[in-house]
Order: sequence, then structure tokens, then C-alpha cells
Amino acid sequence: MSAAPAPKAADGSAAYIGRFKVWRGDADGGELKDFEVEVNEGEVVLDIIHRLQATQAHDLAVRWNCKAGKCGSCSAEINGQPRLMCMTRMSVFAPDETVTVTPMRAFPVVRDLVTDVSFNYTKAREIPSFVPPPGVGLGEYRMRQEDVGRSQEFRKCIECFLCQNTCHVVRDHEENKAAFAGPRFLMRIAELDMHPLDAAEEAGLDRKSAAQDEHGLGYCNITKCCTEVCPENIKITDNALIPLKERAVDRKYDPLVWLGNRIRRR
Repeated sequence: MSAAPAPKAADGSAAYIGRFKVWRGDADGGELKDFEVEVNEGEVVLDIIHRLQATQAHDLAVRWNCKAGKCGSCSAEINGQPRLMCMTRMSVFAPDETVTVTPMRAFPVVRDLVTDVSFNYTKAREIPSFVPPPGVGLGEYRMRQEDVGRSQEFRKCIECFLCQNTCHVVRDHEENKAAFAGPRFLMRIAELDMHPLDAAEEAGLDRKSAAQDEHGLGYCNITKCCTEVCPENIKITDNALIPLKERAVDRKYDPLVWLGNRIRRR
């Protein structure tokens, strides 16, 4: 059955009545509810959710802020795909297609489309921050531009946690959360480890070994699902996780590195 036509929008652009399934419920359970909502040309999924709040489901809970793809607040699953609602245009769906909007599956539901993402902030606190080089004051840091560019990619992260949500290590295995930091925070370790001014090793902190032994780097089997859902197009797997894995393996198993460490300790 095709979608029923709707009157034209106020600006004269094309409009139609779209069909939606939106998850309603809380930590105790819930279900998908059917809605028919007007869709106007140029709108995104978040526009529809807002219209649904205003006209039919006034108590629908949804987290959002900037509506510009920069705050990472409106993460959800749209037709089963982890995406930002504010960056998912309705034009990618056929007018007669039913669009399903559900909360992120890897995190506990608070209510409706809002999930408890505190897991991620716990993991963030477990990662030691940048260690300034000794004897170098603020404003005296100097880096090659190529080193700046190398880690700048990872600084684009808006912490939408879509990569955390889609990673099957935690998505399908709740028991792994205690031992696995997830792609967002393994990327943070990789960024700090490749930072030429980070003096963690001089302070007795081995980021590569910590990634492997404390933050679950070995759980990652580089399926690249985190890269595929990143709204900032960060090459999480290729540019952060794989190089970090290679450095961690070198540190742990390379006989020349092992011998050099033994000599230095003497």
C-alpha cells in the first residue's frame, strides 16, 4: 500500500504521510508503536520525531541538542542501522517505506529513544590523559605538521558512541564490557600513543601494553563496523586500531624489542 498523499507544506514543497515504527518503553520493557506523520521535503528523521512529539506522542523521550551533526546526542538505530537522527535525511527512504526508529541496542534503555551511555564515561576516566614532556612549559610545545595531521583525524570524534554501539564485542556480549574499552577509547589510546610530545613512557606508563592488557585491544577483530557508522568518517580501524595492534604486538613479542628492554633495565 502506498503512502497517502498529504497537503503541500507551508512553503509549497512536496509532502506526504509517512509510516513510522518508534520504540516506546523504559528499562522494564516496551514495544514498537505505529505512527503516521507528515513528512516534508528536505527533512531529517529528527524533524519527524519532533513533529511526532508535538502532535501525537507528547511524552516521547529523545536526546538531542545541536541538530547539526556535531554534538552526537541524537544517536539511535534507524531501520536497524546505528545513525544520527539529525543527519539521516528522509529522502533516503521511499515514501511508502516504513521507517523504524529504536534506541541504541548496546546500552540500557532509560526511556523511549534515550539510553544510558554512562559506560562510555566510565571507560574514558580509565584512560590516563596526555603526559606533558618534562621541562617544557605551556606555549612551548612544538610538533611537526605531519604529526599534528596524523592525530587530528581522531580529534574530530563527536562522541556519539555509534561506534561503541555497533561494535559486536559489547553489542552481542554484555559480559565483555568490564574488560573492553571499545573503539572510541582504544582510538583515544592510539592518539596519545602516537603523540610525539606524550611523555607517558618516561612516567612509567606503557600505553601499548595497557591497551592490550587493561582495555581489551585483543578483543577487537577489525571488522571495521565502527568505521562504517562513524558520522565524521574517521578511519577508526585502519588508522588507529590496526596500527595500535601492530605496536602492541611488537612490544610484547618482538625478540629485538624484548632484548632492548632487558638491556635498558640493566
